[in-house]
Amino acid sequence: MSGLFVTLDGPGGVGKSTVAALVAEMLREEGAAVFATREPSDTSLGALARNGTELYRGMTMACLIAADRYLHVDEEIRPALARGETVICDRYVGSSLVLQVLDGVGRDVVWEMNRHADMPDLAVIINARSDVIEKRLTARGAHSRYEREPGSSERECAAFREAARFLMAAGVRVLQLDASAEGPEQIARAVVRAIRESWMRGSS
Repeated sequence: MSGLFVTLDGPGGVGKSTVAALVAEMLREEGAAVFATREPSDTSLGALARNGTELYRGMTMACLIAADRYLHVDEEIRPALARGETVICDRYVGSSLVLQVLDGVGRDVVWEMNRHADMPDLAVIINARSDVIEKRLTARGAHSRYEREPGSSERECAAFREAARFLMAAGVRVLQLDASAEGPEQIARAVVRAIRESWMRGSS
């Protein structure tokens, strides 16, 4: 039986990486085989993208992220799914539809570059009020140039809402969750419930 492909996207500071780790842990505790991964990936291209955030911008970064995605799918995601594992990916196409667009690349161009990548069985978009995001970023510090730009949280939150609508229109199953008042464990439990529903849907 093939596995389930689940992605988690959201603005910087929303807690998505924490949620992704919790989801993987909860599923493993239930006995599920889980492959936890991230983008930029841990492939050679992913390392270049991850370390080049300050160096590369616009179309250059968009091309690098897309190239890493295709390599990631070929080398890690598809093999894990073929083994029957549930793939939990921290960032995927949803983030490209936000970050690369905010970086000056047209959304249609970003989509054209990424639409041939395998779409997830479930795309989770975690969002929150921009003031909540700002407080979290102030507490933990900005991790990238995207987060350091003035007004970035408000723009990202709005852009992820638009990205969710875009993905749904493209036929992707999207789960939108609001982390404004809920902690990572509550959000993770909601994701796990949705994954269980997907398993049941697939077995029926």
